[in-house]
Amino acid sequence: MPSQCVVVFADPGLCNESGRVKAGGCRVEQEMSQVRVEEIEAALAEVGEIKAARVVIGFDGAICEIHVLALPTKQPKQLVRDIESTLMARFNIPVDHKIISIALLGRDVLKADADPRSTVVRPRIISINASIAGVQAASSVTLEIDGSEFVGTASGPASKTGRARLVAEATLDAVSQYTDASVSFALEDVAIVPLGREKAAVSCIALVSSFGEQTFSGSALVRQNDNDSIVRATLDAINRRMGFLTTA
Repeated sequence: MPSQCVVVFADPGLCNESGRVKAGGCRVEQEMSQVRVEEIEAALAEVGEIKAARVVIGFDGAICEIHVLALPTKQPKQLVRDIESTLMARFNIPVDHKIISIALLGRDVLKADADPRSTVVRPRIISINASIAGVQAASSVTLEIDGSEFVGTASGPASKTGRARLVAEATLDAVSQYTDASVSFALEDVAIVPLGREKAAVSCIALVSSFGEQTFSGSALVRQNDNDSIVRATLDAINRRMGFLTTA
């Protein structure tokens, strides 16, 4: 599915009070740019109280709905203002507060967030194993997460690109054993790329949940070997979300 984009006009006068494009506004093409919906959702998710965000756009490319799941530590009116400010400051997108819907989590969530284990969770690499048998390859990655070990595995064709994907998929498999079953990970892509005089592993991971799909990227310089860097890049993409995905 192609990514949806929000039409952004440099001149706010081209939009009405609800943020929709005024009649005739689409003719001023030189004043128009586009922002991916995923970028807006990621920016909203960085607001302290917001756990998840979903943006819906209309046929005219304007935002028509914003749905937010947030902690009950701030009044909804203040959250709405934070959302409006974030969109204006980051993307120059004005929105009407009437299109913003906020659902507050229960107070029991605050107790979980107060526990350091649920807010600062960083997997530690225990071992990485990769093998080839004929035309097939297999990878296993062992991670220590919150005091427990999880072994992820993946297998498939032994192509060069395939072997790199298997290491990343085994990493995600290990993390998935720790996280809530209501979410799942999908490997979009992983590669080793030149970076000046160095090499770096770059990964792109999709997090799929009942709120929709969010895509994150991660990177790591190649220090020990390619496989180690692929695991670190994959973890770098999802580390910021680990505290929100626990089963405990």
